[in-house]
Amino acid sequence: MRLRQAPGADRVCGVPTPDDYLVTLAELQSEFAAALRMADPDVPVPSCDDWSVGDLADHLAGVHHWAAAMARDEDEVPLPVPLDLVATYEAQAAELRETLANLGAEATGRILNGLSEDGRGPVEFWFRRQVHETLVHLWDIRSALGLEPPESTPELWADTVDEVLTVMYPRQIALKRTRKVVTRIELTATDTGQTWGIGAPNAVQKVAVSGAARDLALLLWGRLTPRAEGLTVTGDARALDDALTRAIVP
Repeated sequence: MRLRQAPGADRVCGVPTPDDYLVTLAELQSEFAAALRMADPDVPVPSCDDWSVGDLADHLAGVHHWAAAMARDEDEVPLPVPLDLVATYEAQAAELRETLANLGAEATGRILNGLSEDGRGPVEFWFRRQVHETLVHLWDIRSALGLEPPESTPELWADTVDEVLTVMYPRQIALKRTRKVVTRIELTATDTGQTWGIGAPNAVQKVAVSGAARDLALLLWGRLTPRAEGLTVTGDARALDDALTRAIVP
């Protein structure tokens, strides 16, 4: 999937453009719809608690529809109960892409609360946010169906890690949904060479986690545990477990 080199903690890498994100979003949505076509809606999705494939599809269609309304600075009109999951998903996926393309990244709309004083900001926010929402849920559905993970680049997964640590986690703190992590946690993507850190730099408790960017992203989104194959944990593993039990993502 096409995406320019994603930004790391030091911000020296090239930053993806809105057009990059829009192309990637279309590819991810197409892959999600393809997986949905071959799935029994009642198949469980273990990575999403008690959801089924039908629940996951309904959720992602609704998120696309909601995000499009937010970008347009409109109140969301609730969707009817879907009669055809694939058709409903594809319609909302198209609505989102068309909305973002028509508005452009520099327009102003509503963004997630906790990220600005008035809840408004550049529509560019949704280009990135919906890419990562779709990527993680594409992994969910493919995992539930016993398929190989999405063929996404390490750079795209690294951008997922970056979004969690620089946007979602600070937002959770701002909304008082979680407390700051006091342990110093450093994550290194072995396939991109990027490193991120959260927690106090001089903390007594320290832990380092290394692995492929995809595995780090899935760890932060609660899809993998620190003991998953491919991840290496050095330092205070219990402190890492404690940090991950906190609501660092919604």
